[in-house]
Amino acid sequence: MENKQKEEMSKMEEIRQGYYTGERPLFAGKDLKIVDTIFGEGESPLKESKNIELLDSMFKWKYPLWYSNQVSAKNCTWFDMARAGVWYSNHVTVEDCAIEAPKNFRRCKDLVIKNTSLPNAQETLWHCDEVVLEQVVAKGDYFAMNTNNLKVDGLILYGNYSFDGCHNVEVRNSKLLSKDAFWNTENVTVYDSYISGEYLGWNAKNLTLINCTIESLQGMCYIDNLVMKNCKLINTTLAFEYSTVDAEINSKIDSVMNPAGGTITADEIGELIIEKDRVNPDKTVITCRG
Repeated sequence: MENKQKEEMSKMEEIRQGYYTGERPLFAGKDLKIVDTIFGEGESPLKESKNIELLDSMFKWKYPLWYSNQVSAKNCTWFDMARAGVWYSNHVTVEDCAIEAPKNFRRCKDLVIKNTSLPNAQETLWHCDEVVLEQVVAKGDYFAMNTNNLKVDGLILYGNYSFDGCHNVEVRNSKLLSKDAFWNTENVTVYDSYISGEYLGWNAKNLTLINCTIESLQGMCYIDNLVMKNCKLINTTLAFEYSTVDAEINSKIDSVMNPAGGTITADEIGELIIEKDRVNPDKTVITCRG
């Protein structure tokens, strides 16, 4: 496999210090190594391209990589107008990049993003499959909506409504400042992370939080099979409403309201609200260590 990759790289045509404008200048380009190159005003410069290696290059206009395959971009820059940058593309790796443009990465499969900043990440990473994020910083609402089979490590996210509708997600060592995170998700596990935001996890199924610190108004409600192990809940009120829950909380919970069933263990619960016309109290076992 390694010999085959070396052979393919040796066949690549090199473009160095190019400057391209106008629509589709390298349309359907194949086997290209592009270095220190600027793609200026003009849409879709690399549309339908294949086997492209981009190094130290810049995109300054819209739709640079659509319907592309086997793309590697390292130390590259997407400026603000390079929006909707990578759509309908497969087998894409982005590393050590700065992506200022919004609405990037949509309907892509086999996507890896490493050591990259996305300061304007509104509506980014939608409807993708088989995604790896490592050491990514992103700011923007609706991040990663309806994306499946996602592995995340070291994400710092500033933006609400993240991961809505995602299936099969693993998050590690991350910090999410995000209201309404993980809504409508299925099979999500979060390890060793910090999450701050109202209404965390509503309408989810199989949401697991391990070694996490969480701050949330009305967090973890309407969840089918919520598991929490060795977590802290700080400034978290009206938690677990209508959720089936197995929660081991190593802190005080400010208030709990109408859990649907399961077990809750905490150091202390400031206020416990159980409305017998709404839930059956016998279905939930609550233990306070204090």
